[in-house]
Amino acid sequence: MTTTRVAAIDCGTNSIRLLVADVDPTTGELAELDRRMTIVRLGQGVDRTGRLAPEALERTFAACREYAAVIKELGAERLRFVATSASRDAENRDEFVAGVLDILGVEPEVITGDQEAEFSFTGATKELHGDGDYLVVDIGGGSTEFVVGSRHVRAARSVDVGCVRMTERHHPGDPATPEQIAAIRADVEAALDLAEQTVPLREPRTLVGLAGSVTTVAAIALDLPAYDSTAIHHARVSYARVKEVTDSLLASTHAERETIPVLHPGRIDVIAAGALVLLAVMERTGADEVVVSEHDILDGIAWSCTNDGE
Repeated sequence: MTTTRVAAIDCGTNSIRLLVADVDPTTGELAELDRRMTIVRLGQGVDRTGRLAPEALERTFAACREYAAVIKELGAERLRFVATSASRDAENRDEFVAGVLDILGVEPEVITGDQEAEFSFTGATKELHGDGDYLVVDIGGGSTEFVVGSRHVRAARSVDVGCVRMTERHHPGDPATPEQIAAIRADVEAALDLAEQTVPLREPRTLVGLAGSVTTVAAIALDLPAYDSTAIHHARVSYARVKEVTDSLLASTHAERETIPVLHPGRIDVIAAGALVLLAVMERTGADEVVVSEHDILDGIAWSCTNDGE
């Protein structure tokens, strides 16, 4: 038997997620045992203060304690904890590292944007068997990763635009004003210019979109009565439908967004900015559609547990 039971934790700016899975490197199969997500807003205020807020750390540590119990119960042999944008930027990241080590027995690996992109690409494309290059776009809370490759990564870039960072920086109203939308747009376009210096955004034939902003836009676009990851995974959403959903979210109030059945309460305030990032990417690349993947950096981290023995 060649399977290994692994646990992967991805701690981002907005959410922390756990995947426990049996992975088989010889067949390329990943059998999911438990996958869960908790909105912790670790990046709350980081863009403004440069520090992780005490209450944000406590929310994150509470989720870690819950995850530790799941990992123990399922008997994972290996655990890898990867931390992304918010903890990479914070002055008091040592507090975060010490807390995670105490609860889970491993230190969080505060990875670079390029490493983040590698994991995302592996997780998103391992099951896809298309021809030509993919552009994988992972829209997070604090940053967005762009990766181009076929079987392996050819170019990658991380830029500092994400749904939480754009929301906190520009405070879109209830609903967003044209001026606020234009300000977010300007930041995103500047970030795309930066990404395009490294990554040929317009070359790949297939755009693959990852993470909560993308999967939520897809769920709304598909008119799902409840969030259904099976229906969302590998769904193809047209540019026209993404634009329709984005325009609707930007024009809606908080109360109106609360009534959307697939929208997680923790995303109500930040989803409009996240959708706008996706729309801007599709316009820049000329993509007719986005292939949505529920498998992302978390799955890439799980695979890395077997690849490098950590």
